[in-house]
Amino acid sequence: MGLLDGRNAIITGSARGLGLAMAERFGEEGARVVLSDIDADALEEARSKLAARGFEVTALAADVTDEASVAALVGHCADTWGAVDVMVNNAGITRDNVLRKMTTADFMQVIQVHMLGAWLGTKLASLRMREQGTGGSVINISSMSGKVGNPGQTNYSAAKAGLIGLTKAAAKEGARYGIRVNAIQPGFIRTAMTDAMPQDVLSARVAEIPLGRMGEPRDVANAALFLASDLASYLTGITIEVSGGRNM
Repeated sequence: MGLLDGRNAIITGSARGLGLAMAERFGEEGARVVLSDIDADALEEARSKLAARGFEVTALAADVTDEASVAALVGHCADTWGAVDVMVNNAGITRDNVLRKMTTADFMQVIQVHMLGAWLGTKLASLRMREQGTGGSVINISSMSGKVGNPGQTNYSAAKAGLIGLTKAAAKEGARYGIRVNAIQPGFIRTAMTDAMPQDVLSARVAEIPLGRMGEPRDVANAALFLASDLASYLTGITIEVSGGRNM
């Protein structure tokens, strides 16, 4: 028996990176997964990869800043498998620059993808869960940048901090319907971007982590699995830091 046997999950931004790692982990524990991303080609590649492992998976390209697109995504999951049990709002972008050089357009685009996207995903998934009467789990992927702030990321840090407030407010509203809303704040996680960093810079960052290593995408996926499963049935409105102790 897997932790998510019989559950249907939607994961936005899941063509690669943390989203794909979460989809893999959910599939390993028996979930049926709807992959979603704005990059249709990468999305199909990810779907094929997971299907080849024998997972029940489907994919639908979506723009998380467009309400009709997110509604179609939620509807696709319900129409395909009968219900929406887990919603992971993971889609995100960066448009880094120092404050004095950042454009309003770059600020607003990051806010819209992270904040509006997560708000739409939380709203529409929780409405479906409420109609089903079976409860559910919504997981918002924030960042340690939203806790401590990063230079050159006033847009990203603001958006990721805002996700914590969204999570807590939505958790209070959803609790009476058995809908749990929680957040994850990943820290320094191994990605294509970190792999391209100069070794001295990488070593300096790792030296700041009490556990002595950077995180792996699977570390974040395991936290998401926990929050999606019944192991976290009495947890709502919380934020889990997956950071190896950095910035504690």
